[in-house]
Amino acid sequence: MESLSANEAKSQFGEMLLKAQRAPVQINKNGKPIAIVMSIDEYEGIEVMKLRLLQARVDKAKADIQAGNTVDGNAFFEALAAGQHD
Repeated sequence: MESLSANEAKSQFGEMLLKAQRAPVQINKNGKPIAIVMSIDEYEGIEVMKLRLLQARVDKAKADIQAGNTVDGNAFFEALAAGQHD
């Protein structure tokens, strides 16, 4: 992934936008990554994947509930607070 400093991104904004149409561009400030500039198509693709993942999790949760694969909420949160997990 190409990286630009914040000052480079500012002074080369138009060129950065063209680059972002081909591949994401990382923006750094004080040597640390702070942002990614990407095409709208790539962003929308990521949003679609996130929605599909969320829908799959909802579907699994519904199937688990129907199958009786549930846990007691209080016990779950007590175990979580105690640092215990599956």
